[in-house]
Amino acid sequence: MDKFTTLTGVAAPLPIDNVDTDMVIPKQYLKTIKRTGLGAGLFAEMRYREDGSERPDFVLNKPAYRKASIIVAGHNFGCGSSREHAPWALLDFGVRCVIATDFADIFYNNCFKNGILPIKVSRQDHAKLMDDAERGANATLTIDLKAQEIRGPDGGVVKFEIDPHRKHCLLNGLDDIGLTMVKSDKIDSFEQKAEAARPWA
Repeated sequence: MDKFTTLTGVAAPLPIDNVDTDMVIPKQYLKTIKRTGLGAGLFAEMRYREDGSERPDFVLNKPAYRKASIIVAGHNFGCGSSREHAPWALLDFGVRCVIATDFADIFYNNCFKNGILPIKVSRQDHAKLMDDAERGANATLTIDLKAQEIRGPDGGVVKFEIDPHRKHCLLNGLDDIGLTMVKSDKIDSFEQKAEAARPWA
């Protein structure tokens, strides 16, 4: 998993409440267990017409936001089913951070497991960040995980809270497997002792 330290990128505004995981990545894209290639299906029903052509009014189809790495979302983002394909699709598109007032618990947890930083902010800060994101090509935010700050294009700063363990994992690029590998020496030592004590096993 890639480390998350500081991210500076275009923030796309998605002021829609209760965006569920089926909206993030529709069910027809769930046939794969690969984490790559899903970016094309991100928000597919909002991004594309029935004939497959782009809807020009959808935010990620607008020239200023095509390479957005941050999304300022509406309230209760990621609700619905527990599909892990949702953060996979965001990551494959290039999104490393989603900002909202709140998230569905399973989606929120899945983000951390896949190297995406979900940030919860107050409604007041959310309104300011949404306004920043609506500036088009000037909608650049800097996310400083170590300092726990979001810095806006006008120099404003929004502080955010994050669980210390999750912060540590993102800063060091540690997913569940990575956390286990950090303790590989202790695991090897335990197994060697167990084998010596029970050679017949």
